[in-house]
Amino acid sequence: VQLQASGGGLVPPGGSLRLTCTVSGFTMEDHAIGWFRQAPGKEREWVSCIASSDGSAYYANSVKGRFTLSANNARNTVFLQMNSLKPEDTAVYYCGLAPGYHAAIKVHDYQYWGQGTLVTVSS
Repeated sequence: VQLQASGGGLVPPGGSLRLTCTVSGFTMEDHAIGWFRQAPGKEREWVSCIASSDGSAYYANSVKGRFTLSANNARNTVFLQMNSLKPEDTAVYYCGLAPGYHAAIKVHDYQYWGQGTLVTVSS
């Protein structure tokens, strides 16, 4: 199983980015794909996740209304659209896969991880 995260970069406050996570080598029907982020000196925190079964998306309060998570029809690629970015959104963003979960918000629920992509929000 491989997860490939991409789309990070440098944007000014108020800007937008779209992160992509592509999953390969995984065929289990019920799973969640999620995004976490980790800022320097801080623990990895949950951002959002989407259920493979019905496409339902869930968000942390800190990003609700600004970030939107969606998936392609095959549910093997997810897109995290991040709008109205703030300096506190600066972090390395990781995508993960939680087999057997509809939604998962804890790091240890995720069995597979991508390599991370850096998002920097700064003027």
